[in-house]
Amino acid sequence: MTPEKPRPEKPSPSDAAETRRRARFGTLPERVRAEDMVVEKPTTVPDSARDAYNSDEWLVRTCL
Repeated sequence: MTPEKPRPEKPSPSDAAETRRRARFGTLPERVRAEDMVVEKPTTVPDSARDAYNSDEWLVRTCL
């Protein structure tokens, strides 16, 4: 077996840079509840005049 070579140590960041990093990225944002991610809107009342089916309408649209 060959002896392991000591790894070079990483340079430590300066205290000011460490403080800035921790202030910016030190904590996770607050969790968003599932109830806050859903928007509920009331449905519209069906318009019977607009939604009425006319069996002869396809003739007018395709034959004329």
